[in-house]
Amino acid sequence: MSDAAELGAFLKARRAALDPADLGLPPGITQRRVKGLRREELAQLSGISVDYYTRLEQGRAKNVSDAVLDALARALRLTGDEQSYLRNLAAPKRRERSAPQRIRPELQLLLDAIQAPAFVFGRYLDVLAWNALGGAVAFAYADLGERNIPKLFFLNEQLSRQLHPEWDAVAGEVVANLRAEGGRHPGDPRLAQLVGELSLGSETFRKLWAAHTVREKAHCWKAMRNPIVGDLRLRYETLRLPDDPDQGVVVYHAEPGSESERALGLLASWIAADERPVNTRWSQPQTG
Repeated sequence: MSDAAELGAFLKARRAALDPADLGLPPGITQRRVKGLRREELAQLSGISVDYYTRLEQGRAKNVSDAVLDALARALRLTGDEQSYLRNLAAPKRRERSAPQRIRPELQLLLDAIQAPAFVFGRYLDVLAWNALGGAVAFAYADLGERNIPKLFFLNEQLSRQLHPEWDAVAGEVVANLRAEGGRHPGDPRLAQLVGELSLGSETFRKLWAAHTVREKAHCWKAMRNPIVGDLRLRYETLRLPDDPDQGVVVYHAEPGSESERALGLLASWIAADERPVNTRWSQPQTG
């Protein structure tokens, strides 16, 4: 899908997600055939012509001004993440051929020094590196021969449901994260290939992707189920690398004094006492 077509699809999805009653709009003379706002209603709220907005949705408008994007963002009540996504689609950066991503060896040393579960993700939520505790927590059931979070999650749903008791909520989060990542490189053939593979393999993914929900991977609570220590409730924080915004470090931590904190301590002790090499427990990341 082209950038202009994706922009139109995103606007249409966000328009359909709005409730006219919440915006103080009347129900109309005729019954609404579809949910959400009509094109003319959104155009009026945005202060632009119906014809121009129609061209936007149809992928026929070019060089959309900042003023129009701001007006659309306000009318659609977009979140900060959604506004960034809208701007990325409207004014895509010059594309360069994507080189395989690698982490700096020093970053792996930092991960290993962190006494908490941690991993690094890259473009389109590829898993680039992790520490031993991060592997035990985030990828406990995963075969990390496949190093892409959406693939790990949706193409082996039986295993991912074991790790995530709140699977449906996490599924929505993963898809929204992937769409936000895709906005950084709109039109990238790699994204189209990944979305196609996921759509063929998972009906849930297809439905969630069609909703055009956007959310940057940032911070949240997550319930997880570990095969060694049982249920965990952890918070994660995402730190983007200043010299490579396509890479982010995710660190999990438990509430002080909680059962989850004690369970993490037990898991760390188990890892330290296990005499097997780490690469027999979880696949090792590549650095260089």
